[in-house]
Amino acid sequence: MFNIDSWANPEYLYLLIAIPLLIVWYWFKYNRNDAELSFSGLEAFSGEAKSRKVYLRHSLFVLRLLALSLLIIAIARPQSTSRRQNVSVEGIDIVLALDVSGSMLARDFKPDRLEASKDIARNFILKRPNDRIGLVIFSGEAFTQVPLTTDHAMIINMFREIKSGMIEDGTAIGDGLATAVSRLKESDAISKVVILLTDGVNNSGSVDPLSAAEIAKLYGVRVYTIGVGSEGYAPYPVQTPFGTQMQQMKVQIDEDLLKKIATETGGRYFRATGNAKLRQIFNDIDKLEKSKIDIQEFRKKYEMFLPFALLALSLFVLEILLRYLVFRKIP
Repeated sequence: MFNIDSWANPEYLYLLIAIPLLIVWYWFKYNRNDAELSFSGLEAFSGEAKSRKVYLRHSLFVLRLLALSLLIIAIARPQSTSRRQNVSVEGIDIVLALDVSGSMLARDFKPDRLEASKDIARNFILKRPNDRIGLVIFSGEAFTQVPLTTDHAMIINMFREIKSGMIEDGTAIGDGLATAVSRLKESDAISKVVILLTDGVNNSGSVDPLSAAEIAKLYGVRVYTIGVGSEGYAPYPVQTPFGTQMQQMKVQIDEDLLKKIATETGGRYFRATGNAKLRQIFNDIDKLEKSKIDIQEFRKKYEMFLPFALLALSLFVLEILLRYLVFRKIP
Protein backbone atom coordinates (compact mmCIF):
# COMPACT_ATOMS: atom_id res chain seq x y z
CA MET A 1 0.00 0.00 0.00
CA PHE A 2 2.80 2.44 0.87
CA ASN A 3 5.08 1.56 -2.05
CA ILE A 4 4.67 4.98 -3.67
CA ASP A 5 6.93 6.00 -6.57
CA SER A 6 5.22 9.20 -7.80
CA TRP A 7 2.21 11.50 -7.40
CA ALA A 8 -0.24 12.53 -10.13
CA ASN A 9 -1.34 15.72 -8.27
CA PRO A 10 1.47 16.49 -5.82
CA GLU A 11 0.31 20.10 -5.37
CA TYR A 12 -2.56 18.89 -3.17
CA LEU A 13 -0.03 17.69 -0.59
CA TYR A 14 0.36 21.32 0.47
CA LEU A 15 -3.06 20.99 2.14
CA LEU A 16 -1.36 18.88 4.81
CA ILE A 17 -0.04 22.16 6.23
CA ALA A 18 -3.55 22.64 7.62
CA ILE A 19 -3.16 19.64 9.96
CA PRO A 20 -0.77 21.30 12.47
CA LEU A 21 -2.88 24.50 12.29
CA LEU A 22 -5.97 22.52 13.26
CA ILE A 23 -4.09 20.96 16.17
CA VAL A 24 -3.16 24.43 17.46
CA TRP A 25 -6.78 25.59 17.06
CA TYR A 26 -8.07 22.55 18.95
CA TRP A 27 -5.63 23.06 21.81
CA PHE A 28 -6.68 26.70 22.29
CA LYS A 29 -10.35 25.83 22.01
CA TYR A 30 -10.34 23.29 24.85
CA ASN A 31 -7.99 25.17 27.12
CA ARG A 32 -9.73 28.51 27.21
CA ASN A 33 -11.18 29.78 30.52
CA ASP A 34 -14.70 30.56 29.29
CA ALA A 35 -17.19 27.96 30.56
CA GLU A 36 -20.00 26.74 28.36
CA LEU A 37 -22.28 26.10 31.44
CA SER A 38 -22.39 28.29 34.58
CA PHE A 39 -22.88 26.91 38.10
CA SER A 40 -23.20 28.77 41.39
CA GLY A 41 -20.67 26.40 42.97
CA LEU A 42 -18.67 23.20 42.28
CA GLU A 43 -19.11 21.63 45.73
CA ALA A 44 -21.68 19.18 44.37
CA PHE A 45 -19.07 17.72 41.98
CA SER A 46 -16.09 17.70 44.34
CA GLY A 47 -16.34 13.99 45.10
CA GLU A 48 -16.77 12.85 41.53
CA ALA A 49 -13.84 11.15 39.80
CA LYS A 50 -13.13 12.09 36.19
CA SER A 51 -14.52 9.58 33.70
CA ARG A 52 -12.33 8.04 31.00
CA LYS A 53 -14.63 9.68 28.47
CA VAL A 54 -13.19 13.02 29.53
CA TYR A 55 -9.85 11.96 28.08
CA LEU A 56 -11.07 9.70 25.28
CA ARG A 57 -13.24 12.44 23.81
CA HIS A 58 -10.06 13.80 22.19
CA SER A 59 -9.84 10.62 20.09
CA LEU A 60 -12.68 12.01 17.97
CA PHE A 61 -10.48 14.88 16.89
CA VAL A 62 -7.57 12.52 16.23
CA LEU A 63 -9.76 10.32 14.03
CA ARG A 64 -11.01 13.39 12.17
CA LEU A 65 -7.42 14.55 11.51
CA LEU A 66 -6.35 11.11 10.32
CA ALA A 67 -9.32 10.87 7.98
CA LEU A 68 -8.61 14.34 6.61
CA SER A 69 -4.90 13.54 6.09
CA LEU A 70 -5.67 10.32 4.25
CA LEU A 71 -8.27 12.10 2.10
CA ILE A 72 -5.69 14.72 1.07
CA ILE A 73 -3.21 11.96 0.18
CA ALA A 74 -5.89 10.20 -1.88
CA ILE A 75 -6.66 13.44 -3.77
CA ALA A 76 -2.92 13.80 -4.57
CA ARG A 77 -3.21 10.39 -6.32
CA PRO A 78 -0.18 8.37 -5.22
CA GLN A 79 1.10 5.95 -7.85
CA SER A 80 3.43 2.97 -7.92
CA THR A 81 5.48 1.97 -10.94
CA SER A 82 6.39 -1.52 -12.06
CA ARG A 83 9.48 -1.90 -14.22
CA ARG A 84 10.65 -4.71 -16.43
CA GLN A 85 13.86 -4.92 -18.43
CA ASN A 86 14.64 -7.13 -21.39
CA VAL A 87 18.42 -7.40 -21.67
CA SER A 88 20.04 -9.08 -24.63
CA VAL A 89 23.81 -9.60 -24.65
CA GLU A 90 25.63 -10.25 -27.89
CA GLY A 91 29.05 -11.55 -26.88
CA ILE A 92 32.29 -11.25 -28.78
CA ASP A 93 34.15 -14.29 -30.09
CA ILE A 94 37.85 -14.06 -29.20
CA VAL A 95 40.71 -16.42 -30.06
CA LEU A 96 44.03 -16.05 -28.25
CA ALA A 97 46.94 -17.08 -30.49
CA LEU A 98 49.89 -17.65 -28.17
CA ASP A 99 53.51 -18.13 -29.24
CA VAL A 100 55.12 -21.02 -27.28
CA SER A 101 58.50 -21.04 -29.04
CA GLY A 102 61.70 -21.47 -27.07
CA SER A 103 62.43 -17.74 -27.02
CA MET A 104 59.33 -17.25 -24.84
CA LEU A 105 61.43 -18.59 -21.94
CA ALA A 106 63.45 -15.36 -21.84
CA ARG A 107 63.55 -13.82 -18.37
CA ASP A 108 62.95 -10.17 -19.20
CA PHE A 109 59.42 -10.87 -17.87
CA LYS A 110 58.74 -12.44 -14.47
CA PRO A 111 59.07 -15.39 -14.23
CA ASP A 112 59.45 -15.55 -18.03
CA ARG A 113 57.61 -14.33 -21.13
CA LEU A 114 55.41 -17.41 -21.51
CA GLU A 115 54.28 -17.69 -17.87
CA ALA A 116 53.64 -13.93 -17.66
CA SER A 117 51.56 -14.06 -20.85
CA LYS A 118 49.54 -17.04 -19.56
CA ASP A 119 48.87 -15.37 -16.20
CA ILE A 120 47.74 -12.04 -17.70
CA ALA A 121 45.65 -13.78 -20.36
CA ARG A 122 43.86 -15.75 -17.60
CA ASN A 123 42.87 -12.52 -15.86
CA PHE A 124 41.66 -11.11 -19.18
CA ILE A 125 39.41 -14.15 -19.72
CA LEU A 126 37.90 -13.89 -16.23
CA LYS A 127 36.74 -10.33 -16.98
CA ARG A 128 34.77 -11.38 -20.08
CA PRO A 129 32.02 -13.77 -18.88
CA ASN A 130 29.72 -13.13 -21.86
CA ASP A 131 32.23 -13.97 -24.60
CA ARG A 132 33.15 -17.21 -26.32
CA ILE A 133 36.90 -17.62 -26.15
CA GLY A 134 39.25 -20.06 -27.90
CA LEU A 135 42.96 -20.78 -27.62
CA VAL A 136 45.51 -21.48 -30.38
CA ILE A 137 49.19 -22.14 -29.69
CA PHE A 138 51.96 -21.98 -32.24
CA SER A 139 55.72 -22.16 -32.63
CA GLY A 140 57.07 -24.05 -35.67
CA GLU A 141 53.50 -25.19 -36.35
CA ALA A 142 50.08 -24.34 -34.95
CA PHE A 143 47.07 -26.15 -33.53
CA THR A 144 43.89 -25.38 -31.62
CA GLN A 145 44.29 -26.01 -27.91
CA VAL A 146 40.69 -25.01 -27.05
CA PRO A 147 37.89 -24.27 -29.56
CA LEU A 148 35.48 -21.39 -28.97
CA THR A 149 33.65 -21.95 -25.70
CA THR A 150 31.99 -20.14 -22.82
CA ASP A 151 33.49 -22.65 -20.38
CA HIS A 152 36.16 -20.26 -19.22
CA ALA A 153 37.16 -22.45 -16.28
CA MET A 154 38.17 -25.17 -18.73
CA ILE A 155 40.29 -22.72 -20.75
CA ILE A 156 42.07 -21.52 -17.62
CA ASN A 157 42.78 -25.11 -16.63
CA MET A 158 44.22 -25.80 -20.09
CA PHE A 159 46.74 -23.00 -19.59
CA ARG A 160 48.52 -25.28 -17.11
CA GLU A 161 49.26 -27.74 -19.94
CA ILE A 162 50.90 -25.12 -22.18
CA LYS A 163 54.68 -25.33 -22.15
CA SER A 164 57.46 -24.32 -24.47
CA GLY A 165 58.72 -27.28 -26.49
CA MET A 166 55.37 -29.10 -26.63
CA ILE A 167 55.43 -28.68 -30.43
CA GLU A 168 58.21 -28.19 -33.00
CA ASP A 169 60.22 -25.08 -32.30
CA GLY A 170 60.18 -22.03 -34.56
CA THR A 171 57.89 -19.05 -35.10
CA ALA A 172 55.08 -19.67 -37.58
CA ILE A 173 53.09 -16.45 -37.20
CA GLY A 174 51.14 -17.07 -40.42
CA ASP A 175 50.08 -20.56 -39.35
CA GLY A 176 49.08 -19.33 -35.89
CA LEU A 177 46.94 -16.54 -37.34
CA ALA A 178 45.37 -18.73 -40.03
CA THR A 179 44.44 -21.38 -37.45
CA ALA A 180 42.85 -18.73 -35.22
CA VAL A 181 40.87 -17.30 -38.13
CA SER A 182 39.64 -20.77 -39.08
CA ARG A 183 38.00 -21.02 -35.63
CA LEU A 184 36.15 -17.74 -36.26
CA LYS A 185 35.14 -17.84 -39.93
CA GLU A 186 31.79 -19.55 -39.25
CA SER A 187 31.01 -17.37 -36.24
CA ASP A 188 27.96 -15.10 -36.36
CA ALA A 189 29.08 -13.00 -33.37
CA ILE A 190 28.76 -9.24 -33.61
CA SER A 191 32.55 -8.97 -33.30
CA LYS A 192 35.30 -11.49 -34.10
CA VAL A 193 38.74 -10.90 -32.64
CA VAL A 194 42.16 -12.55 -32.64
CA ILE A 195 44.76 -11.53 -30.06
CA LEU A 196 48.10 -12.72 -31.44
CA LEU A 197 51.02 -12.66 -29.05
CA THR A 198 54.58 -13.38 -30.23
CA ASP A 199 58.17 -12.47 -29.41
CA GLY A 200 59.92 -13.32 -32.67
CA VAL A 201 60.22 -13.17 -36.42
CA ASN A 202 58.25 -15.42 -38.76
CA ASN A 203 60.70 -18.15 -39.78
CA SER A 204 58.62 -21.28 -40.38
CA GLY A 205 55.17 -22.54 -41.30
CA SER A 206 53.29 -22.92 -44.57
CA VAL A 207 51.11 -19.79 -44.52
CA ASP A 208 52.43 -16.32 -45.24
CA PRO A 209 51.46 -13.97 -42.36
CA LEU A 210 50.15 -11.22 -44.67
CA SER A 211 48.08 -13.78 -46.60
CA ALA A 212 46.61 -14.90 -43.27
CA ALA A 213 45.82 -11.26 -42.51
CA GLU A 214 43.95 -10.95 -45.82
CA ILE A 215 41.92 -14.03 -44.92
CA ALA A 216 41.14 -12.50 -41.53
CA LYS A 217 39.95 -9.32 -43.21
CA LEU A 218 37.79 -11.34 -45.64
CA TYR A 219 35.95 -12.97 -42.72
CA GLY A 220 35.63 -9.74 -40.74
CA VAL A 221 38.14 -10.78 -38.07
CA ARG A 222 39.96 -7.97 -36.27
CA VAL A 223 43.52 -8.81 -35.16
CA TYR A 224 45.32 -7.24 -32.21
CA THR A 225 49.02 -8.08 -32.37
CA ILE A 226 51.32 -7.93 -29.34
CA GLY A 227 55.11 -7.97 -29.56
CA VAL A 228 56.51 -9.41 -26.33
CA GLY A 229 60.08 -8.54 -25.34
CA SER A 230 62.20 -5.81 -23.84
CA GLU A 231 64.37 -3.50 -25.90
CA GLY A 232 67.89 -4.66 -26.82
CA TYR A 233 68.93 -7.85 -25.06
CA ALA A 234 67.17 -10.21 -22.66
CA PRO A 235 68.47 -12.95 -20.32
CA TYR A 236 67.78 -16.44 -21.67
CA PRO A 237 68.35 -19.75 -19.83
CA VAL A 238 70.86 -22.01 -21.62
CA GLN A 239 71.77 -25.56 -20.63
CA THR A 240 75.52 -25.99 -20.18
CA PRO A 241 77.71 -28.77 -18.69
CA PHE A 242 77.69 -26.66 -15.53
CA GLY A 243 73.89 -26.44 -15.35
CA THR A 244 71.45 -23.75 -16.47
CA GLN A 245 73.08 -20.40 -17.04
CA MET A 246 71.74 -17.08 -18.25
CA GLN A 247 72.99 -15.63 -21.50
CA GLN A 248 72.08 -12.28 -23.00
CA MET A 249 70.30 -12.77 -26.33
CA LYS A 250 69.17 -10.09 -28.75
CA VAL A 251 65.42 -9.40 -28.81
CA GLN A 252 64.14 -9.73 -32.39
CA ILE A 253 60.50 -8.86 -33.05
CA ASP A 254 59.20 -8.20 -36.56
CA GLU A 255 57.24 -5.11 -35.54
CA ASP A 256 56.68 -3.99 -39.13
CA LEU A 257 54.92 -7.28 -39.92
CA LEU A 258 52.80 -7.18 -36.77
CA LYS A 259 51.79 -3.58 -37.50
CA LYS A 260 50.77 -4.50 -41.07
CA ILE A 261 48.64 -7.41 -39.84
CA ALA A 262 46.87 -5.17 -37.32
CA THR A 263 46.35 -2.33 -39.81
CA GLU A 264 45.07 -4.68 -42.54
CA THR A 265 42.39 -6.13 -40.24
CA GLY A 266 41.35 -2.95 -38.40
CA GLY A 267 43.12 -3.89 -35.18
CA ARG A 268 46.09 -2.39 -33.33
CA TYR A 269 49.68 -3.30 -32.61
CA PHE A 270 51.09 -3.15 -29.08
CA ARG A 271 54.61 -3.58 -27.72
CA ALA A 272 54.98 -5.13 -24.27
CA THR A 273 58.35 -4.62 -22.60
CA GLY A 274 57.43 -5.98 -19.16
CA ASN A 275 54.66 -7.51 -17.04
CA ALA A 276 53.02 -4.19 -16.19
CA LYS A 277 52.98 -3.07 -19.82
CA LEU A 278 51.52 -6.40 -20.99
CA ARG A 279 48.81 -6.18 -18.33
CA GLN A 280 47.96 -2.65 -19.49
CA ILE A 281 47.74 -3.83 -23.11
CA PHE A 282 45.18 -6.50 -22.21
CA ASN A 283 43.22 -3.89 -20.21
CA ASP A 284 43.21 -1.62 -23.27
CA ILE A 285 41.94 -4.43 -25.50
CA ASP A 286 39.28 -5.23 -22.90
CA LYS A 287 38.03 -1.64 -23.14
CA LEU A 288 38.13 -1.63 -26.95
CA GLU A 289 36.13 -4.84 -27.28
CA LYS A 290 33.02 -4.54 -25.16
CA SER A 291 29.92 -6.72 -25.48
CA LYS A 292 26.85 -5.04 -26.93
CA ILE A 293 23.98 -4.81 -24.45
CA ASP A 294 20.48 -3.87 -25.61
CA ILE A 295 18.13 -2.86 -22.80
CA GLN A 296 14.40 -2.34 -23.28
CA GLU A 297 12.64 -0.95 -20.25
CA PHE A 298 8.89 -1.13 -19.74
CA ARG A 299 7.05 0.91 -17.11
CA LYS A 300 3.48 0.64 -15.93
CA LYS A 301 1.88 2.92 -13.34
CA TYR A 302 -0.74 1.80 -10.84
CA GLU A 303 -3.10 4.15 -8.96
CA MET A 304 -2.74 3.84 -5.18
CA PHE A 305 -5.36 6.39 -4.03
CA LEU A 306 -8.19 3.89 -3.40
CA PRO A 307 -6.76 2.30 -0.21
CA PHE A 308 -6.17 5.77 1.24
CA ALA A 309 -9.69 6.92 0.32
CA LEU A 310 -11.32 3.79 1.81
CA LEU A 311 -9.32 4.11 5.01
CA ALA A 312 -10.26 7.79 5.28
CA LEU A 313 -13.93 6.89 4.84
CA SER A 314 -13.66 4.14 7.49
CA LEU A 315 -12.11 6.52 10.01
CA PHE A 316 -14.73 9.15 9.27
CA VAL A 317 -17.57 6.65 9.80
CA LEU A 318 -15.92 5.44 13.02
CA GLU A 319 -15.64 9.01 14.27
CA ILE A 320 -19.35 9.66 13.54
CA LEU A 321 -20.43 6.47 15.32
CA LEU A 322 -18.33 7.27 18.39
CA ARG A 323 -19.53 10.85 18.48
CA TYR A 324 -23.25 9.98 18.47
CA LEU A 325 -23.24 6.63 20.27
CA VAL A 326 -20.47 6.83 22.85
CA PHE A 327 -19.64 10.51 23.35
CA ARG A 328 -23.10 11.99 23.03
CA LYS A 329 -23.58 15.51 24.33
CA ILE A 330 -26.55 16.81 26.25
CA PRO A 331 -28.59 18.95 23.90
